[in-house]
Amino acid sequence: MDDFYLKVVQMLKSGHTLVMATIISQEGSSPREVGTKCLITDDGSLIGSVGGGILEARTVREARKVFKSGLPVRVPFSLDGSDAAAADMLCGGRSEIFLELISPDNPLHVSMFQGILNIKRPDEGGLLATVIDPEKWKNGAIQKVFIKQDGQIIGGLPAAGDYINALLNISANLPKSGEAKIFELHDQQSHMEIFVEPVVMRPLLYIFGCGHVSKEITPLARRVGFSVIVIDDRPEFADPKSFPEASEVRLLDFDGVMNSLAVDEFSYLVIVTRGHAHDMIVLAQALKTKAKYIGMIGSSRKTGLIYEKLIEKGFSGHDLDRVHAPIGIDIGAETPAEIAVSIVSEMIMVRSGKKANAMSLKLSWACPGKMS
Repeated sequence: MDDFYLKVVQMLKSGHTLVMATIISQEGSSPREVGTKCLITDDGSLIGSVGGGILEARTVREARKVFKSGLPVRVPFSLDGSDAAAADMLCGGRSEIFLELISPDNPLHVSMFQGILNIKRPDEGGLLATVIDPEKWKNGAIQKVFIKQDGQIIGGLPAAGDYINALLNISANLPKSGEAKIFELHDQQSHMEIFVEPVVMRPLLYIFGCGHVSKEITPLARRVGFSVIVIDDRPEFADPKSFPEASEVRLLDFDGVMNSLAVDEFSYLVIVTRGHAHDMIVLAQALKTKAKYIGMIGSSRKTGLIYEKLIEKGFSGHDLDRVHAPIGIDIGAETPAEIAVSIVSEMIMVRSGKKANAMSLKLSWACPGKMS
């Protein structure tokens, strides 16, 4: 699960009132995708980003109105130059942001976001639905609901029975990729627009190394359903601005790096550091985890040398059989972008339970000094 909802719960439990901003629609080119969120705190600070620049500044200004009135607002943005407020962001598209008050005084907010955090496995999930007509939020009503995959419902909507049934039907037909979008729901007396977001625990991908290949892997992996954390031990490379689609960019020493990470049986590890020595340091630690996928970049010769050293350190052939090395599906990749495609393709195959046609290096474990 992305850290966003964890931050929401932490802030609410600390007594902070927040405004949550969500991109609910987007046409053409825009800085961030539909469903992207950020938080505005009561002191005007931003947590996360919906696009930066004047767009974000205007979002903060509109959030002040939400803090004051308690009612949500919908804010349209034109990024084609026709909107003077966003004239510095000529992406050529349009987007709309929905801002809503999130209060620690409302127990539904805490329970709803805590329910999202309680999703612990990629095969679990739910549906977060928000009424985006500000008029429906008057009189203190919370027009938001979280429907868990097991049928548990947290929150509430008007005419709940009809709309919940409609949402359950939507949930059953949404793609696994988790596309967020606006739906119009109707009953005999009224209709409403509801922004629907599938909530799933994205498999967590840790990329070790902030080089050219990492920059290509990150956006591609994000688009196919992975949350990405990129790690390097060099401050000039571990720059969040270089990885806008990563959940996090961390500056950590590779020696002992796994002690700072929550690696479990659903995690994916891609080792693409700047050299053999760092690759081996990370791989030796990775083999002691339960990670679902471990991949290391490099030639067969380089991989063989690293394997031999790890055998000398006490690792077994069974340990090294877990490693996808050289990493990726053999598609004849040469450029960083092509290598990223081969790596992400292999991760998708592992995620789906299919046998990846990895370019795995086979060594003679009985004679670790020789490669077969």
